[in-house]
Parts: sequence; structure tokens; C-alpha cells
Amino acid sequence: MPQDADEAEGAVPDELTPENHSGDPIYTPAPGELQLTVRAVVAGCFLGTLISAMNIYFGLKTGWGIGGSLIAAILAYAFFAALKPRRAFTPLETNIAQTAGSAAGSMTAAAGLVSCIPALYLMRRDTGVGPDLGYWELTLWAASIAWLGIFYAVPLRRQMILVEKLRFPTGTATAHTIVAMFGSGVETMRKARTLIGWGLIAGAFTLLAFFVPQLKTPPLAAWGGSLFGEASWIAWAVGGAAAYQFTLYVSPMLWGAGILVGMRVSVSLVVGALVAWAGLAPLVEDLEWVDRSLSFATGAAGWILWPGVAIMVADAMTSLALSSGTVLRTLRRGKGADGGSLEDPKEAIPNKWWLGGLLAASILTITTMELMFDIEWYLTLIAIVLSSVLAAIATRSTGETDINPISGVGKVTQLVYGGLAPGRADTNLLAAGITGAGASQAADMMQDLKTGHLLGASPRKQFVAQLAGVTAGILICVPIYLLVTSANEIGGKELPVPSAKAWRAVAEVLARGFDAMPTHAEWAVVAGLLFGIAVPLLRKFAPGIRAVLPSGLAFGIAFIIPPYYSFCFLFGAILYAIWKKRSRSNAEALGFAVASGLIAGEGLMGIVTAALKLLGASPLTPMVP
Repeated sequence: MPQDADEAEGAVPDELTPENHSGDPIYTPAPGELQLTVRAVVAGCFLGTLISAMNIYFGLKTGWGIGGSLIAAILAYAFFAALKPRRAFTPLETNIAQTAGSAAGSMTAAAGLVSCIPALYLMRRDTGVGPDLGYWELTLWAASIAWLGIFYAVPLRRQMILVEKLRFPTGTATAHTIVAMFGSGVETMRKARTLIGWGLIAGAFTLLAFFVPQLKTPPLAAWGGSLFGEASWIAWAVGGAAAYQFTLYVSPMLWGAGILVGMRVSVSLVVGALVAWAGLAPLVEDLEWVDRSLSFATGAAGWILWPGVAIMVADAMTSLALSSGTVLRTLRRGKGADGGSLEDPKEAIPNKWWLGGLLAASILTITTMELMFDIEWYLTLIAIVLSSVLAAIATRSTGETDINPISGVGKVTQLVYGGLAPGRADTNLLAAGITGAGASQAADMMQDLKTGHLLGASPRKQFVAQLAGVTAGILICVPIYLLVTSANEIGGKELPVPSAKAWRAVAEVLARGFDAMPTHAEWAVVAGLLFGIAVPLLRKFAPGIRAVLPSGLAFGIAFIIPPYYSFCFLFGAILYAIWKKRSRSNAEALGFAVASGLIAGEGLMGIVTAALKLLGASPLTPMVP
């Protein structure tokens, strides 16, 4: 389910959440059942690279990301069920495929390609401060930090999965889905056909809209003037709304996202958009605190960015603070049976694997930061140590709630480095990127290990699959990121990069103080902080009004993305609500597949259209201004 792009996996749709939460295995493998095979790893890596590519376009566009476990499991099963190989594809092979797939898919978030990396680009473009990152620099950065979280996760497995038997809802749902697929393949093939079918439809529309852009952004103002006259009140109203980006935008990807995030988050986005773009933006223009360009540099968009960021930061930090029980449980050693009798000791991950890997990854990260970014070795070492603690907290949060609070742990790091490296915004961003990577990969691996435990799989073999998936993700995510951002302006209409703008804003305030803000924006920041603190507090301590409370994260993001994006989310949520009312069983069975197909279709075709732009292709019909 889409979450803040810093929260890689997100919550599982209700219909996929199993009722059995005992934490005991739900499947007994057959003797000699195939598990770590070349075909399973290759299939998982291929699907994971598609998910990673999809997440780059989706994350840069919306600030959210999509977890890959369920998509990889369903499509891997469907592919081999259709292929009918001589040796049947097994549940344990499906688990290996989803392990490699989710590892590769999570590299978008782990490498910071929707957060700290575009934030560094924006900062360098606008101020000249920060490193110039090309292919080799980004690849080395991704390779340096990608492994840390995997090695952090290994020693946490015994306590969180075997002793405490934390739920890890996505991992649990994936295990139950795999078992159900092999028990009733017909329903799984139906979901796979639905996902692929809607993906093809979304992809075809996206390609057609590249050549006929009026399909995606109909020129309502021009149409209103033609139909009702340029001086009519309808043309005036439509033109006035369009001036603040309240216009029609057709996006299968955002409709699919609306299906997944649901009505509460979608309504929060729209309300936030109305407050920011219909309320604050014209107000600060009338007060002449900004010009009327609506730009991020000198216009209202740059002013309303600050309260939006304040809301997001306060919501993330307060939610993390309210998880004090999670923090304490992470930091103290748990007690109970060690659970070792449930597994073959020969299948455990050897200590020398993860300890040696952690040492090697730490040395590589320290070396990369010093040679490539001029960051002193001790500052990187502190980031690695801090990352290990915050990754454990994020992993426990994921196990208990299915929400990985990477945004919160990233902001903790930014605050720490505001003191350790004052005035160095690039160091601030890169240190937070290290902790974000650790939290992202550790939680992703633990979800996969939970799935494997429930299926009786070998942790050692899953560890190998995870390493293969991360390697594939590194190789694909950087060139795809460079392709998409070469064809589309970072921070522009197509790629508003809300998560990156939030990371950059925090880094610059910590480096430059309130001078980084536009005229009188500090008061809006105070109001945003109070609002962002109040929402999670009320949700926890006033459950009676929880139903009417907005999502603080979504409300804040709406201040950064164009408002027509928010309305697309709401449209998707409304369509799903109508579908659910008409045929609840079909909607619950196929909603995840439809939404994933819409997101994947536009996301992957967005990469194709980016390549077409670089090759010189252009629309066949000119846009009407």
C-alpha cells in the first residue's frame, strides 16, 4: 500500500490481512522441495527491477512508494503456472522469488532516490552547494548503503520472529497468499490477469497521452472560453481555479494509489490541497509576501511548502515519540524460549556472514563518504551506529503496525547532524540517507524472513536471495532514475518530488536557520508543527474522534504536490467505494490487483516516454495554453 515514499512497504489491504496471528508455521514443505533455484532468483530479480523502476516514477511524482512482496509472489506464481515447467514451481520457490523481488523493489527507497538524492540535486541547482552526482557516484552510493540494513536485520530475527512472534502484517499476508495460491490457483490466475490487464490499459493510455497530451491534461480554461465566451463567469471561474492548479488531470497511477490508500487519506489530501492552494496561496500573494509566479523560488508554492513540511515532520516525529514502548522493547533484550527447535540449525544464517558483511559494508560506506563527498570518517561512523539503532526501532514498528517510520528516523538523524555538522546541509542529507537505507532494508528483509518462517523456509537461502535482489536493484534503479530525471525536470510538473523537498527544507533550516524561509513563513511553520503534533496525539488519546481526524502525513504532502494530484487520489478512492458497494466480494478480491496494475502500467510506461523524450519524440498535438 502506498505510504510516504520513505515508508517502503506500508499497510496491507484489509482483505489480505489474515486472521491467524499465532506466528507459527502455516505450511510444511515436502521432503526435498525446491527452494533456492536459479529460476526463482532470476524471476524475483526481474520482477523486483520492474517494481523498483515503477517506484522511481511513482515516488518522484507523489512522495509514496509501493511494496513489492505481494506483486512479486502473485506474478511469479502466475508466470510459472502458465509456463508449466517439467518440475513444478513450489511454494518455497515462490517465497524466494518474492524475497528477491521485494529486495530489488525496495532499492528505490533504500538508495534515497526519491528523498535525499533529488534533495541534493535541488540544493545544488538552486544554491550551488552539494556534490554533482552522475552514474558512477550514484551507483557507488547505492552499493555502499544498500547492504547495511540487511546485516542489521539478521541478529534481530530470533527475538522479533521466533521469540516475540511479531505480526509483520505484509510478511504474514504474503505467506498466507502463497499458501492460498497453491491451494486455489484459479483465483490467483484471475488476480494476475487482472493486474496485467489493467497494467496494459494504463500503459497504453500513458503512451497515447504522450503523443496527445490533451488526454492527460484537458485544457478546461480554453474549452470554457470557447463554449461560454471568454468573458463568461464560467470561463473566469475555470481560469481562476486553473491559475492555482485546480484543473482536470487524468492519471491511472494516481487513481490506483487512491484505491490503495483509501478514503481517509484521499480526503486528507484534498482538504490539505484546499487549505494550501485555495486558501494560503492567494492569501500570501495578496499580502505581497511572494510574487504571483506560483514558483518554488519566489512564489506561493515556495511559501506553502514550509507549513507542509512542518506538518510532515511533526507528524512523523510525534508518531515515533508515541511509540516509546516500541523503542524500549527494541533496546532491551527479550526473554522467552529461543525458538531454535522450530528450525534446522544448518539453515540458520551464520554469524560470520552477517558480521563480516556488516564490517565490509561499513568500511565501504565510510570510504565512499570520505572520498566522494568529503565527509569525515567519524561522521559516517556515527551515522552507521545511529542507523543500526534506528533500523531496529523501525523494524519493530513494522512488525507491530506494518508502518516503517523512515521519515521519522530520517528526521532524527537530520536533527542530530544539525548539531554535529552545523552549516553543512549536504552532510545532513547524506547522513539521514544512511539511516533511511538501514531502516528500509532491515524492515523489508524482516518482512521476507517472516514469510519464510511461516512457510518453513531456510533463512540462509532467503539471505542469499535478498543479496541477489539488492544487487539487481542497484544495477537497475540508478540508470532508471537518471533516465526519468533527464527527461523530466526534478521538482517540475511531472516530478514534484514532495519527499525530497521536505528533506531539503529540514536540512537547509538546520544549516542556515530561519534565513532559509520566505517572508513570514516561520509563523506558518509554527502553526504546521502544532497541527502535526496535535493529530497523532488526538488519534492516540481521543479515540472517540479518530474517525474524523485527517492523516497528518497526507495533509502535509498536499501542500507540496500539485492540487490536481490530490483530487486524482480522491477519484480513485471514490471509484473503489462505488465498486465495493456494488460488488463487495469482487472489489475486495481484485482491488489490490487493479490498483497495482494501474500504478505499474503508468509507472513503467512513464520510463518508456522518458526515453522517447530523450530520443527527440514530441507530441502530435500542441497543448492549448
